[in-house]
Amino acid sequence: MKNDLFSMSQLALLFLSLFVLSEILYHRFRIKAEYSRKLSHIGTGLICLLFPILLHSHWSVLTLCATFTLLLLLSIKFNLLQSIHAVDRKSVGSLMYPAAVYLCFLFQSYQENALIFYYLPLLILAICDPLAALSGKKWPFGPYRVLGAKKTLLGSIVFFLAAVVINLLLWELMHDLPWDAQQFMIIAIIASATTLAEALSRDGYDNLTIPIAAILCLSILA
Repeated sequence: MKNDLFSMSQLALLFLSLFVLSEILYHRFRIKAEYSRKLSHIGTGLICLLFPILLHSHWSVLTLCATFTLLLLLSIKFNLLQSIHAVDRKSVGSLMYPAAVYLCFLFQSYQENALIFYYLPLLILAICDPLAALSGKKWPFGPYRVLGAKKTLLGSIVFFLAAVVINLLLWELMHDLPWDAQQFMIIAIIASATTLAEALSRDGYDNLTIPIAAILCLSILA
């Protein structure tokens, strides 16, 4: 873990810079919290892609994630980081995000040559989830409610299609294998499972259920 300290400080600086940018956009340029929150969501996921490159121990990732969870809790208590928290709904998504990142890193650290267990769930979370939310709010076609969660058919379709694209690109980059029907089936199942996890989750818990769904599918199918 000592070897990771410098990398942890660099990553922490990147996260803090992202939060500062979101705050500036929210307070100075009057960007709606819904959009500044999505910027933080996507930016956090992209920064977290550096974890397997810069950090060698899951304890380092746990320390970093726990620190930012504490920071987020304090910001809620003292009404700070409004660019993240000032949304018109109850959400614990910002607190579930660090837990999801650590879970993905921990799981892949026990898999041999299986970085896809980290990158795939995290990319689906970082990109598909905000795309679905923003498109569903912009064009609320086919609204539906499952277990109290308000979703739209368009948002779910966008999530599924984005998940398929991410799967295709990542499998192409990380597997030197010829394409066959089995791989396409695995991709379709992962995209469907994560879309379902998003549809069934409410109050921000999809930040945890989406990566879990992806990890379970990879464990069983891949």
